[in-house]
Amino acid sequence: MNLSAAVVGEGVWVLGIVAWCIIRYPFERRAKRVPVVSNRRTGSEAVGLAAALAGLAIVPGFYVATGIPKAADYTAHLWAVVIGTILFCAAMWVFRRTHKQLGRNWSITLEIRQQHELICAGPYSLVRHPMYTSFLLMGLSQAFLLPNWVAGMAGLIGFAVLFFLRVDKEERMMLEVFGPQYQAYMAKTKRIIPYLY
Repeated sequence: MNLSAAVVGEGVWVLGIVAWCIIRYPFERRAKRVPVVSNRRTGSEAVGLAAALAGLAIVPGFYVATGIPKAADYTAHLWAVVIGTILFCAAMWVFRRTHKQLGRNWSITLEIRQQHELICAGPYSLVRHPMYTSFLLMGLSQAFLLPNWVAGMAGLIGFAVLFFLRVDKEERMMLEVFGPQYQAYMAKTKRIIPYLY
């Protein structure tokens, strides 16, 4: 039973990453057609994106493919796989809704696109950064799905590095572009967890 729970957890994680790629691909293609009018990319942002990629994809992917580091394994439980599956499904739902709501405004980096709009509907009516919410949910689900202290926790660490290196810069950029409109939006929404933070 423990081995099966581990295998199911790994399978769910792989399916979740495939879903992530399928959801993102069409939006990434469309976004490339919209001209960028302001680019705020920095070295720290590159570090944050690399940390998120490593923590949410590379480290767990290496673990699923090789079982390394075996010494960090612990017993898998079916209840943890169920929780992890629910969290990954929630993450993908938020991820897709966020992309759909952003539409032509979406960008992987800190950029302002031509005719950029302030989006306050859908998941943006609850939090200012629902894309980070989806990454947080992915990191949490990974911790439940992969019974390994390194691979399981890597997602939360990668998310945290990206979030804390980038969110303040992102909000400063939005304040510069949208001014009082963004200030009013900030006053009525939380950052990534509805009603809490």
